[in-house]
Amino acid sequence: MTTDALTPHSSPSPSSTSHSSHAWTTRAVHAGRDDLAALGLHTPPIDLSTTYPSHDVLGEAARLDEFAAGHDDGGPPVYGRVANPTVRRFEDALAELEGAEAAVAFASGMAALSACLLAQVAAGKPHVVGVRPLYGTTDHLLDSGLLGTSVTWVSPEEATSAITDKTGLVIVESPANPTLGETDLRALAEACGPVPLLVDNTFATPVLQRPLTLGAGLVLHSATKFLGGHGDVMGGVIACSEELARSLRQVRFVTGAVLHPMAGYELLRGLATLPVRVRAASATAAELARRLADHPRVDRVHYPRLGGAMVAFETSADPVALISSVRLITPAVSLGSVDSLIQHPASLTHRIMDEVSRKEAGISPDLVRLSVGLEDVEDLWADLDGALTQALR
Repeated sequence: MTTDALTPHSSPSPSSTSHSSHAWTTRAVHAGRDDLAALGLHTPPIDLSTTYPSHDVLGEAARLDEFAAGHDDGGPPVYGRVANPTVRRFEDALAELEGAEAAVAFASGMAALSACLLAQVAAGKPHVVGVRPLYGTTDHLLDSGLLGTSVTWVSPEEATSAITDKTGLVIVESPANPTLGETDLRALAEACGPVPLLVDNTFATPVLQRPLTLGAGLVLHSATKFLGGHGDVMGGVIACSEELARSLRQVRFVTGAVLHPMAGYELLRGLATLPVRVRAASATAAELARRLADHPRVDRVHYPRLGGAMVAFETSADPVALISSVRLITPAVSLGSVDSLIQHPASLTHRIMDEVSRKEAGISPDLVRLSVGLEDVEDLWADLDGALTQALR
């Protein structure tokens, strides 16, 4: 899905009405900024307050009761752990771009996922159906049961048979980390029936895919990656219905896993350039994938039909030596930055999984994951080609 307009089945957030007739790229620039001109401002203000004065004690008490129940009336804040105006702007903007009624931001992607799991445990639905592969720490969290959940691992075709009356979520990542395998999200959402499908949309971003329009119930982003886009901010966010958002705000209220206002500002700023960055990096990634497929030391290339800035490949060279040999590309975990990053999943991002689970998820010891940035394609290719040539077994 690469069109600029949301599909007719999407549910735009209340904040999106003023830009609903505009192209999606225009909305990415203006989302979360609707009121700035009336305030006499050009850039969003950063509110760093941890607490806020109020002489209406009874009124604030009533509002705190509402906050504790997961409601957010959008009014003046009470306390920084409850809500923050700068973070709200980012939440409103991301909800608009994903076609959601609401979004709830957290301190990291794993904090966002943890809130989803805790909310389901509190609702008496501690069972999760997981579709591998997922981000390595997501896999570990589900397998460990640390938050009181249990998991059944399935292929997409097996999801329906794995669902029980205690199942609170079905979780999938598409394109998947790190194999870039793709799942038919519409078919999987239909197979889930009334159980919400949570889609990790970190790799695709709403530029390339909006899972809520395909039937998903929740969309997860590690905002640290493409949404921020510059490797200098950490955060996580869930886009969903207002009903589900209330349960997530309840968890955030008591756990304190809040997004810092400065991070909210940087993430809102990142959304404005997200379409340009993702499309430029995707064009380079597609060309690198094409060249890698013809390289004598590359056995297989993984690149999604959807497109995107991520490329994975299996090499007959030594992957560790390969990563040690690059000079322009940064050898580091994470992804989605303006500069290109390369890493070995079996050693780093998915090391926390046991070897059998990695094998079942299709994560081979020879797999290398590349996050393509905004450098010139010829410079990146020269670095990759040189590293592949040097990386002897």
